[in-house]
Amino acid sequence: MSDSPSRVKNFPISWFAMIMGMAGFTIAWGRAEHVLGLGFAPSQILLPVTTVLFVLLAVIYLVKIARYPQDALGEIKHPVKVAFAPTISIALILLSIAFLHDAPELSFWLWSVGSTLHLLATLYVMSSWIHHTKYEIAHLNPAWFIPVVGNILVPIAGVQHASPEISWFFYGVGIFFWPVLTAIIFYRLIFHGSLPERLMPTLFIFIAPPAVGFISYYNLIGGIDAFARILYGIALFFTLLLFVQVALFARLKFFLSWWAYSFPIAAITIATLVMAKETGLAFYAWLGTGLLFILTLVIAMLLTRTALAVARSEICVEGH
Repeated sequence: MSDSPSRVKNFPISWFAMIMGMAGFTIAWGRAEHVLGLGFAPSQILLPVTTVLFVLLAVIYLVKIARYPQDALGEIKHPVKVAFAPTISIALILLSIAFLHDAPELSFWLWSVGSTLHLLATLYVMSSWIHHTKYEIAHLNPAWFIPVVGNILVPIAGVQHASPEISWFFYGVGIFFWPVLTAIIFYRLIFHGSLPERLMPTLFIFIAPPAVGFISYYNLIGGIDAFARILYGIALFFTLLLFVQVALFARLKFFLSWWAYSFPIAAITIATLVMAKETGLAFYAWLGTGLLFILTLVIAMLLTRTALAVARSEICVEGH
């Protein structure tokens, strides 16, 4: 344990992407239990496990802030790492969604704190983008969706906790900046070369904005209409686009950024299960079941690879 101080010092804020994936996984199974009429409830086990993981990561990161404030501050000033800082507020929002039915009061407080923190994070990151001297086109990657487009998550539980005007505000912010960021990120990918290997898994984040946008819109209006179907179709297209490139992703070296695979796949799985419920079409039920199976395999693989990397001291070391 002689290296434990340096491990804490180099503990990256991107660890909280694991909570996004695990919370999405929990919510996906919860939705499947209702839509598919399953006779068992894995979400009842996954929820406390995810909560404990969040608390553990939060405690470690608080220790980092207390002992190594300059290193923690350096992350929110870093042109790439800053995009991962709002994974903390998104983790809180996702936990509020997961607790919505079983513990509504806890869900309310998680949602309130998470939404407030996320708004502050959005304002900070966008101000950083506008008034900068450090950003270059090479820094741009799909993780930039996290701070701004992450606002579209707020209405999923927000419609149960507060005035719909609040949820529409957050939704409007996220849905406006989604195509803006999509355009500039595609410009970067097409005209300025591929992403570094470490950031390649973030391409899966393209799935999340339309998929979550669909789920939030469904919660806001209480059903699906033409716009909802457009959002779902875009999410499904990005899913297909990335799945046909699976051989490329399979060759990548493991980094903590692999957790970027998890939440987007969870989001399209949940969206597909909503489509199954609302349309009654067997196609969506089968597709949702297939995606849930893939998501479960992905989460199992990520947990295994992460545990091995921790055991081998490949994470939380200088330069990672």
